[in-house]
Amino acid sequence: MLILASQSATRKALLSQAGLRFTAIPAAVDERSLEASILAQSGEAAGGRAVATALSCAKAINISLLHPDAVVIGADQTLSFAGQLLHKPADRAAASAQLRQLSGQTHQLHAAVALAQGGQVVWSFVDSVELTMRPASNAEIEAVLDAEGTGALASVGAYRLEGPSIQLFERVEGDYFSILGLPLLPLLAAIRRFAPHLLLGALS
Repeated sequence: MLILASQSATRKALLSQAGLRFTAIPAAVDERSLEASILAQSGEAAGGRAVATALSCAKAINISLLHPDAVVIGADQTLSFAGQLLHKPADRAAASAQLRQLSGQTHQLHAAVALAQGGQVVWSFVDSVELTMRPASNAEIEAVLDAEGTGALASVGAYRLEGPSIQLFERVEGDYFSILGLPLLPLLAAIRRFAPHLLLGALS
């Protein structure tokens, strides 16, 4: 049995499109408390990668303890900009403020994923990508938010590269799946290693 410890629509779509059969169960993790602890240990400079890794592992363990016979996928993504971590915006005003802050600037996304079995992490991976937004006017930002609707509130940085937000970007350097929040190819390689019976062709 394969479980995704998340209700992220994007992550569920990526796994489904890859031909995986899974159940989605959101993990109960105090993300801000764990983040504060990690940042206190590693500092803001290395914090983005460390926080993403810690959160993905914590989510995988949380669900694995409840379903010890399953293979559990935990995933998380953080955004680093100007020495700080940004989070999902609470409302439209916060989303607009984040996009204005990132406009014309370069930031980093850190996407982490982990596999857990029997309440223990057996594998984890983190990838970082760099994105540059073009300078955008307030009118352009508001038009993109109108087009994105509530989707902007579900994404760190208040944008979705698979949606209208792509119009705000000038350059993207890195793995597209990591940008979406799930390093898919390393994850599939790990599943082939630890649970090949969960992949296509396993019974052939």
